[in-house]
Amino acid sequence: MEIDLSDPQVLRDPFSAYGKAREQAPVVRLVTPGFGHMWAVTRHANAKTLLSDPRVALTEDTYLPLQVPEHCRKYLRTMQQTEGEEHARLRRLVSPAFTARRAAAFRPRIEQIVDRLLDDLDDGTGRVDFLTRLAQPLPMDVITELVGIPVDRRDDWRAYGAAIAAGQGRTFVAAIPEIMRDAETAVAARTGDPGPDLLSELIGVPDRLTATELVTLVWHLVLAGQTPAVLVANAVELLLTHPAHLAALRADPGLAPTAVEEMTRWAGPQLLTLPRWTREPIEIAGTPIEAGQPVTVALAAVNRDPRAFPDPERLDFGRPAGGHLGYAYGPHFCLGAALARVQVEVAVTALLKRFPGIALAAAERMPDPGAWRLRTLEVAL
Repeated sequence: MEIDLSDPQVLRDPFSAYGKAREQAPVVRLVTPGFGHMWAVTRHANAKTLLSDPRVALTEDTYLPLQVPEHCRKYLRTMQQTEGEEHARLRRLVSPAFTARRAAAFRPRIEQIVDRLLDDLDDGTGRVDFLTRLAQPLPMDVITELVGIPVDRRDDWRAYGAAIAAGQGRTFVAAIPEIMRDAETAVAARTGDPGPDLLSELIGVPDRLTATELVTLVWHLVLAGQTPAVLVANAVELLLTHPAHLAALRADPGLAPTAVEEMTRWAGPQLLTLPRWTREPIEIAGTPIEAGQPVTVALAAVNRDPRAFPDPERLDFGRPAGGHLGYAYGPHFCLGAALARVQVEVAVTALLKRFPGIALAAAERMPDPGAWRLRTLEVAL
């Protein structure tokens, strides 16, 4: 079976398209103009197996084709592109700074950031673009606070976040040298003058990261840290179009952790994982795949697989948390998952408390075959 990723119907309703494919076959072919084809796993159990299979690797040159200055190129190979022992070493050094406990300890600062953004949200018109006023600035404000970027440099970093959130176009490529320059400056500053921030902590660990690895990590945080922007926006749009769920969360803010997990399962930012390439011939659920073939996981299918989730098409804030693959799985499970969860929980609950009459004014989605994201999200306060 094939799915044409340029098909307007697939772009408009990917969950139905992938759901039909999942019930027909555990592995399907995706066709995209300009890219060719890649294989997509549609069922939950097979997806977990694939994401843990060392015979299928992430490419090492995801960002290398970008036209950036030569001195920046050594930073383009992020931890996301490493495998095996190299990846395990980097993960071991960095993971302690991204635990659920550390994210919970950082929650009060996230609450302060959200409160400040909410203070500025109402511009007096009663109708604002939630994306540009809160969802997009939030993760970059969190990252700069986490890393210890000086306050007078944070407007520039907000601009970097906006460039990345816009997609990998010219603005994104043009921002890369500036991001890396400021990342170099931040690493140099904290090496000479440590502070109470994540970057200083990572500089001081035994068997520490090299200067190049530290700069790469900072820029990777900027890149990967934009996920909460999409998830916060999706969650708000989802709540404003599901009145019963909105009322339930308003009545009991303690539902936030499970609600955020369920919204991530049901309408997460990614429709497909980053492509992996087979290192040798393999077989997935009876489908033979040759060496050198691109393979992805159709998250839009696996996170609604009835084999893994009872009544998966129902949005259920009482569903036991966990199980979805919105943050991937295996060695490359998202390092910042705990921090992302806290950001979304804080943003959604604070927004509903501050603006009890909030309503959806207008929303438009991007026609993106790989991501479920909004172009605009206007809300009436």
